[in-house]
Amino acid sequence: MTELSTARRAAVTVLLAAGLALALAPAAQADAPGAPAAGAPAPGAPVPVPAADLAGARSAVQDPAVLDKVGHFFARKGVPPTRQLTIGAAEEAKAASDAAPRLAGDTVPVYTLDAGFVSGTPGAPVAKAEFTASKVVAADGQSASVWTVRQGDSWRVVNIASGGDESDYAAKAAGSGGGTAFREPQVNAWYVLRDGRVLPLDDEARRSVGAGGVSLAGYQQLVHQRYGDKLPGSAYDREGKGGGYEVNGAGAAEAAPAGADGGSALPAVTAAAALGATALVGAGAVLRRRRGNR
Repeated sequence: MTELSTARRAAVTVLLAAGLALALAPAAQADAPGAPAAGAPAPGAPVPVPAADLAGARSAVQDPAVLDKVGHFFARKGVPPTRQLTIGAAEEAKAASDAAPRLAGDTVPVYTLDAGFVSGTPGAPVAKAEFTASKVVAADGQSASVWTVRQGDSWRVVNIASGGDESDYAAKAAGSGGGTAFREPQVNAWYVLRDGRVLPLDDEARRSVGAGGVSLAGYQQLVHQRYGDKLPGSAYDREGKGGGYEVNGAGAAEAAPAGADGGSALPAVTAAAALGATALVGAGAVLRRRRGNR
């Protein structure tokens, strides 16, 4: 893939009740003593997300109302709904229709560095599934990533972000030898876990672990040095420095009761939980850097 220059990433939250704070709670996992069963994830690998979950997430994105919102996202070039455009409502509606958004590629689980792995919890995976992403493209070539999370027995679209990093890096990992793509959001680095090694997928990751990557144990030591004293409950967190430090949507976020996610590898969403780092509220918007040089 070609080098991408630093660009603004516009993220717009959709289909959420105004003022509702959402947080992503880790899925409950049972500890299995002894050797792993046949088909079990490799050491350090996240629990695979069932195909049925990915199909449910994809179905939510295919809803005509969702695709209409994505069309407006394309029409606005990522400008949040709270900011006025130079074009009128009728022109925006026509541009949204002309965008003719359609899904491209697979719906993928998005794995993010896990707090348990950072702290050194025995058996903790390097990352956990945080949400799913579906890449949608417009007729003029724009692309966006539509994020979904499971809420009870249904799937809810919670965000639209410009570009398609989530799907692109998953495809890059699959095409370069397989493994699990995951993100260390604190440095915006994308990696693939393959055969017990953490290998880089972008420039940030190469600066982090080198072109040849590191062993899983070496990576754990690295992230523990970076974040071990900044995890939820740490002195750093209690003193309120920088609002604490969040990994995988944890931190101030209130965890769901064990089993509340129905056993899926994907996290449940708890409406009563405090606002997490990756959660968004209402129909507001944030700007994020899309810095992944591939």
